[in-house]
Amino acid sequence: MKHPSSRAFFAYWDKKRGSARAPDRADIDPAAVRELLGDIFVLSCDPKTGFPFRVAGTRVCALAGSDLKDQGFAALFAKASRREIEEITTIVADETLGAIAGLTAEREDGSKAHLELLLLPFNARPHTPVSVTGVLAPFDDECGALGPFTVTSWRYLHQPEKLLPRAIRKLQIARGLMVYEGLR
Repeated sequence: MKHPSSRAFFAYWDKKRGSARAPDRADIDPAAVRELLGDIFVLSCDPKTGFPFRVAGTRVCALAGSDLKDQGFAALFAKASRREIEEITTIVADETLGAIAGLTAEREDGSKAHLELLLLPFNARPHTPVSVTGVLAPFDDECGALGPFTVTSWRYLHQPEKLLPRAIRKLQIARGLMVYEGLR
């Protein structure tokens, strides 16, 4: 993580989760991260609607040039990056795994702006909607409204060998006779 907002929010999130894989949504106190609120957002994990924003900080809205409440997160990205950001966001939610990404976008004057995106999961609870939080922060203070974002690089924040792949996790809860095709 390069941006100070990403590092500060990750440290707070990490402290709140303790030994769990992720903190509960109720554990995050906005007053504790007051200076970061402009860069923070919360997404509803609904891939069919493009991961709509539940909450978006003022600086995040300024980067998009509009209020983002209920708008799709994936719609902020160029077509070439939409599938990739949807997949990253889905894995963050499904695997309870944080991710960091480098983004670029075009300014109104045609120059490139560089940003950092941090995606962090909340602990999934029964009968509550799954959501993801994060930080979207530009490296320049004076960006203004930006064009579509492009993913330039990304990585997950925890070691994947500690996690079970989704397919294996689903098989662990299966009961009864299982038929595995292709095995002898």
